[in-house]
Amino acid sequence: MNSALKNLIYKMADDELIIGHRNSEWTGLGPILEEDIAFSSIAQDKIGHSLALFRILETLGEPEPDTAAFMRNASQMKCCHLVEYPNGGYDFSLMRHFLFDTAEMLRFQMLEHSSFLPLAQLARKVRGEIKYHVFHANTWVTQLGAQGNDESHARMQSALNLTFPLALGIFEPSPYESELISEGIFAGEVELQSQWIEVISRTIEKATLIMPSLDSTEPSYGGRYGSHTDYLQPLLNEMTEVIATDPLATW
Repeated sequence: MNSALKNLIYKMADDELIIGHRNSEWTGLGPILEEDIAFSSIAQDKIGHSLALFRILETLGEPEPDTAAFMRNASQMKCCHLVEYPNGGYDFSLMRHFLFDTAEMLRFQMLEHSSFLPLAQLARKVRGEIKYHVFHANTWVTQLGAQGNDESHARMQSALNLTFPLALGIFEPSPYESELISEGIFAGEVELQSQWIEVISRTIEKATLIMPSLDSTEPSYGGRYGSHTDYLQPLLNEMTEVIATDPLATW
């Protein structure tokens, strides 16, 4: 069970760490002041969630959080491809935010009932923050899709088409699916994806966007097994630039 738990928590922690850093890159660059502040706030929450998950990993015998977060290379990371991509335009970042945060909300809702108490406690603790993140994403996707103009609608549709296969990589099955399910730790990626499709479909319809076909979309898999896009290692190099200068320094 220890290996199954570590695998689950590492992929969650890595997702949160990387998407948190990507969101932070909007600080000072948001299209309007409100969005500059919103993405900065969400980024801070994501990093906080990541830290909490790395602390749980430490109790399972893994390195302390800073080491676990900043002293691994790309091939050792378990994040999905979606979070690795550069921010691009606001349309891409917003659609990524919507797809990822909806999956995150549902994952933590499922984990509120986990037999592994530290995960269940964390899930209940972060419930309010994630609810705000999803509300923010839904509001803007709907506004730009259904209440904007032809250009905003077209850009949101294009962003959805681009991010959807990447987002399916969130649900890449692990070798421990049956163990996690049988032990009552987590109900599994198949169940999570099913719930996610149902929930995002409602917002996509409200935004008057066209849902990509699940049957004809090839998921962007590999991230959970250490196979990543070319974007991840340069991002890690940037994130670890300070600590890499003197890993033993006391700050």
